[in-house]
Amino acid sequence: MVMTSYYICALITAISALTSLGFSIHVSLSARYNKQTSAFYASSRSIALAIACLIPFIYHSKPLLIEIAVTMIIVQLLDAAIGISIKNKMKTYGPALTALINLFAVIWILN
Repeated sequence: MVMTSYYICALITAISALTSLGFSIHVSLSARYNKQTSAFYASSRSIALAIACLIPFIYHSKPLLIEIAVTMIIVQLLDAAIGISIKNKMKTYGPALTALINLFAVIWILN
């Protein structure tokens, strides 16, 4: 059961990071020149998080997975806050739901 919760948490965390990476790359490629630099900075951070999310699949480390998962929960909650500020339901509920699912996975792996 421990292995199952570990890999489910790792998978949810990786999906979260890869989704963020996909959105940041899309924005980077579609942004106008003056906003493209900021989008590239966001993409570089998303690439780093996506790579970090793959590490628990290679090196089985529960503490490392929990740290990465909590980081992605924070990222998704901040994305949801941005969705609220721009009044976009999809950009609010999607990240908030992802953060909630990831939080449940972290709680599961801790028990």
